[in-house]
Amino acid sequence: MSHHFDTPTAREDPRICVNDFYLFDGAAGTTVMAMTVNADAGLSAPDTFRDEGLYAFRFDLNGDAREELTFKFRFGEPRHADGHADGSEHRHVQDCQVRMASGEDALRGLGGELLVEGETGEVVGRSGIRAYAGLAPDLFAIDGEALHGFMTSFYKEQKYNPQAFVNRRNSFANRNVSAIVLEVPNRLIGEGTVRAWATASLVGHAPEVQVSRWGLPMITHVFLSDHSKDLKEAFNRSLPSDDVAQFSEPIAAFVRTMTTYANTSGNPAEHGKRIAGLLCPATLPYEIGTFASFDYAGFNGRALGDDVFDVMLTLAANHALGDGVAPDRQRMRSEFPYFGEPYTHDEQHGLSPAADPKTK
Repeated sequence: MSHHFDTPTAREDPRICVNDFYLFDGAAGTTVMAMTVNADAGLSAPDTFRDEGLYAFRFDLNGDAREELTFKFRFGEPRHADGHADGSEHRHVQDCQVRMASGEDALRGLGGELLVEGETGEVVGRSGIRAYAGLAPDLFAIDGEALHGFMTSFYKEQKYNPQAFVNRRNSFANRNVSAIVLEVPNRLIGEGTVRAWATASLVGHAPEVQVSRWGLPMITHVFLSDHSKDLKEAFNRSLPSDDVAQFSEPIAAFVRTMTTYANTSGNPAEHGKRIAGLLCPATLPYEIGTFASFDYAGFNGRALGDDVFDVMLTLAANHALGDGVAPDRQRMRSEFPYFGEPYTHDEQHGLSPAADPKTK
């Protein structure tokens, strides 16, 4: 739910809603990038990628909040694959191509050098490059009901209500997503600190239109959550280079109000400006070749097990907050594709479709 179900577009077609983005060190000398879409895949969302979609990992290499390097995924039309012998599972497969683009091709369009191709549901690779796209466990964790109560208190009661976080129930426990994972040699990216984000766009007969963007967690659900303004959709369709002009003021205002209600800052206005400066542009910094960690000490990529919700809520409140749930680290692998096996039908027995939970 980092960005799960965050806009009308996302709820209409979860295949093109980027839920989460990860960036971390992989096998020796490699960097891993991963995004998830299809919140609650297989229950209230499909298990496929949109064949008119362009899924991209974008890298700012020089600090100008624009991409100089982009890795792009395209998928063909879904088709049925053979099921298990007992008929308990069925799945779809799609052809998949991965391209690397620089220059004008990095900014838009389908161009770029073909790196690997294959089918969803399988690991493909060559020359130190590995890719996977398919069903995976949702490794984001949050007590969505508690967040809903917390934000309701904030907006309707003008109140700071940390007591909302007492349920200790992970709204995404035992749920699946569709994951896109790419591991590349560091030499393809470069050295030093980069800033990255993930996008989903629609392409085809009409001009390319970006519909979803993810650079830092909880931006839309917390910091741009004022329903009186159309901030979430605007954020998803905008570029990092626009963030300071478009979103730093509403982010600063949200934090200023939050810390005023909480009485956690001697100067709420200055704290709001500081957090807005930290979050704008909303891109994920990462020093290539280092251990990734997204925590209170700072942002340096994001590993699959990082509990990012607690970090972002604490920044907003200027006070330690947590919802008492964490990513399911038992569902992670130490090697590619790093996501473990998706939850089975048996493990999901009795689980209601999430559809549109009280987390928007």
